[in-house]
Amino acid sequence: MKLISWNVNGLRAIVKKEDFYSFLQREDADVICLQETKMQPDQLEVDLPGYHPYFNSAVRKGYSGVAIFTKTEPLSVTAGIGIEEHDQEGRVLTAEYENFILVCVYTPNSKDGLLRIDYRMEWEDAFRAYLHKLHERKPVIVCGDLNVAHQEIDLKHPNQNRGNAGFSDQEREKMGILLESGFTDSFRYLYPDVKERYTWWSYRFNARKNNAGWRIDYFLVTNDYRDQIQDAIIYDDVYGSDHCPVGLILK
Repeated sequence: MKLISWNVNGLRAIVKKEDFYSFLQREDADVICLQETKMQPDQLEVDLPGYHPYFNSAVRKGYSGVAIFTKTEPLSVTAGIGIEEHDQEGRVLTAEYENFILVCVYTPNSKDGLLRIDYRMEWEDAFRAYLHKLHERKPVIVCGDLNVAHQEIDLKHPNQNRGNAGFSDQEREKMGILLESGFTDSFRYLYPDVKERYTWWSYRFNARKNNAGWRIDYFLVTNDYRDQIQDAIIYDDVYGSDHCPVGLILK
């Protein structure tokens, strides 16, 4: 089974670019999870025949948003985490399947100067509690833009970025707590020492050309499901967004 996750940085924009449909058609994934769709479902008909589409859009139009396209119709689909203050920005979409529960997430950015760090910390605790509640029923797979590079190996310039949004001590600590609470980072599980594999690059300073990136897009699985991991892929040769897609192949 193949799953793909991609922060598309605007779904209406990326569908006009060459890589979007050609990549998805070539990979023929069973499930496609998208983040930062920046649209309402009635604003675009996505040309992915054979997939059931599900959206969770932000109240504020043109902002945030996530989507799941799946060949197999889920047993259930839930938008949000059930907490009103956290469910206004369209950041979580959950699909339950026979053997696992899949959560597509677009984690809030802490912003320059960590202006939103207090909210981010509240979000982290609430989201982790939500995942553990799901795990009481089935193994859980979490995918999406988690907006944090967990370790120094996960970004090109850790010294220059220490304390910045996405590499603050607070965010890295919360990521560590999540992993220690029973989740496995699929890419690092298979490739613990691989360097310079990133999923996001700034549009500034020729960052992508120089591969000055960050690995902030993940597939996490609960530890009771990690034996099902066959491969974890970073498609860093795919363009169209400031993020590249990531993939998970299950046995």
